[in-house]
Amino acid sequence: MITKVVMPKLSDAMETGKVIQWNVHTGERVKPGDAVCVVETHKGAIDVEIFLDGVIGDLAPLAQDLPVGAVLATVRGASIAG
Repeated sequence: MITKVVMPKLSDAMETGKVIQWNVHTGERVKPGDAVCVVETHKGAIDVEIFLDGVIGDLAPLAQDLPVGAVLATVRGASIAG
């Protein structure tokens, strides 16, 4: 199974954001609670945590304005912890 990780809506006014730093690399295993990237919005830079367990891939490019809901990455073998 492949699950998409999307740009979260981090405030009511947020329409776009940009990934300014990836804390993981393609092919790396991620687990719930990992801060996978830093997203910059008009209000500042915010760590984005993941809630999946799997292998990350297809990372969005850095410094590109992306709308809320845009795909930031994929997670292969994803399962939701809980």
